Amino acid sequence: MHADVIIEIPFHDVDTMNIVWHGHYIKYFEIARCKLLDEFQYNYVQMKASGYAWPVIESYVRYVQGIEFQQKIRVRAILKEWENRLKIEYQIFDADSGKRLTKGFTSQVAVNIDTREMCFQSPSVLFERLNAWSAFQPA
Repeated sequence: MHADVIIEIPFHDVDTMNIVWHGHYIKYFEIARCKLLDEFQYNYVQMKASGYAWPVIESYVRYVQGIEFQQKIRVRAILKEWENRLKIEYQIFDADSGKRLTKGFTSQVAVNIDTREMCFQSPSVLFERLNAWSAFQPA
């Protein structure tokens, strides 16, 4: 399961060398992650309504090539694990050439909002959402 978003790099994301500041890559990952979570209707609003928060506990970025002002990029978020955590991998490509520019991942765990306890297994609501989504996908 994956989702793609296209982003045109705004001026306020680049440094004096016209290259995207390294911290903004996590923001691009977040935009793609929200698109992916929307695919199976379990984005942050639905997470909270189900009684769980899903904080990011780990993030990794491998910078392959710099991204410049006004460059159009395609950010792909791929759901890799969901049984005990949400592990989402990301790839950033130049939207025109298709060349890969960056890759990385994030990990999130479920935390019960009422008790503030971390869950060692993903809650059943996540599996329900994923199963409902997959039932409507073409074979």
